[in-house]
Amino acid sequence: MFKDKHIAEGVSKLMLEFGGRLDESISSVRSSCSDAEFRAYRLAVGKVLGEMVLERMNPIYREHPDLKTTGLQ
Repeated sequence: MFKDKHIAEGVSKLMLEFGGRLDESISSVRSSCSDAEFRAYRLAVGKVLGEMVLERMNPIYREHPDLKTTGLQ
């Protein structure tokens, strides 16, 4: 995906940050919305996170395996 390790590392950190923020948002939605809204939101977030991992993060980690954090291994 990115030959330049510096760019790959920056994108990886960004994806991890965004993923964490999206994951945190699920709790907020759960406590503030109806069950139907929560389920729809959780499904949408799951799709976004899945796409981030499959299409962005995995290719980065194939190219630069040392960037893969312990929690992702």
